[in-house]
Amino acid sequence: MTTPDPMPPLEDPFAPAAPPLLGWPEQPDAVRLDMDLLRGDPDELYRTLRREHGPVVPVLLEPDIPVWMVLGYRELLRVTTDPNLFARDSRRWHSWDRVPPDWELMTFVAYRPTMLFSEGADHERRSEAIIDSMESVDPSELRAQCERVADSLIDVFAGSGRADLMAEYASQIPLRVLNRMYGLDDSPEIVQETVDLVSGNGGPEAHQNLLNRMVALLENARSNPGATNIASVLAFHPAGLNDEEILNDLLGNVYAAHQPTTDLIGNALRLMLTDERFAVTMAGGRRSVGQALNEVLWEATPVPNWVGRWASEDTMFAGRHIRKGDCMMLGLAAANADPDVRPDFRAGAAGNQAHMAFSHGTHGCPQVARELAENIAMAAIEVLIDRLPDVSLAVTPEELQWRSSLMMRGVSSIPVEFTPAFAR
Repeated sequence: MTTPDPMPPLEDPFAPAAPPLLGWPEQPDAVRLDMDLLRGDPDELYRTLRREHGPVVPVLLEPDIPVWMVLGYRELLRVTTDPNLFARDSRRWHSWDRVPPDWELMTFVAYRPTMLFSEGADHERRSEAIIDSMESVDPSELRAQCERVADSLIDVFAGSGRADLMAEYASQIPLRVLNRMYGLDDSPEIVQETVDLVSGNGGPEAHQNLLNRMVALLENARSNPGATNIASVLAFHPAGLNDEEILNDLLGNVYAAHQPTTDLIGNALRLMLTDERFAVTMAGGRRSVGQALNEVLWEATPVPNWVGRWASEDTMFAGRHIRKGDCMMLGLAAANADPDVRPDFRAGAAGNQAHMAFSHGTHGCPQVARELAENIAMAAIEVLIDRLPDVSLAVTPEELQWRSSLMMRGVSSIPVEFTPAFAR
């Protein structure tokens, strides 16, 4: 069985490389993105950019990397529903020569032979297999797995009366549940290897360790055709995926699922612990956990921006001249707050689920994956409320710190206190 190259060389077979230049000469009104404001008050940044530059803005990411930031809801719909014009293969980018090898977004943008970067018929074939594998997950069994994982984590700190709900709870649940869905166990060694992989702290060794486990998992799946885990469904899917495709997609889904689901749990817990509208939920009352999750997906989405899409040809878009090979950054959080579709952003979203938190179109997060993420988050929160009904913040709401980057936004830690409880 062959193993995939974790990071193939960055090449651009679609267009010649542009000469190294500072700034963005083709767009003299390009804005250097204010990362401090993005971390501190992203809503203000999006409002300012939209007011001064419109729904599609030429921005420079550090260090002088040119991308188009799509802020408008309707404009985002256009980009995500036209995969022929706004394509997914990052090798189309004409500015790779401006990107340093240690760029903070390299993990998300550098081409890898996964379903995430595939296009056309190949994308349809691979996404069909991924969707079918996820649909094989039994919702009742998923719920039971989530509850078992959540209970085991709470057992560790229940007797102390204090915990950090991010480090000791929210960040652990998605990985453990995902491993079980794959057919792996959730031993401390595997969980740590996965944490090292998605955090970038483990380097090539973390990738190789988890890859070795995936290879063994796939070999076991091919020798046991009756199994119903995700790896087994992919191994025998009619799409005829080869080993390299399956391994790359298994690893790619670890990246795609872990941190956003972790931050969905954490951001919802933050809302429920700091907003008096949700106090009755934390006390076992009527307000739905689902309502809190929906509000987070609108107003504190774990993935505020996504890079991205690449223009397959020259085009005019929102009054802008987009060149072939230009990079489009999807402003998911900005689109959620677009005054053209939500004039009173602070009025709340209620039951409206037309948010862009999971992107849109053929390369958006599949519906079944969204449901899995939301079900995991809902189970995690409901088990916590059931086990620790008087849980409350151990600090003031103002002391909670956002861990915010261009593409991920979540709470760094959630220190809480509660009446000590017995392990189950």
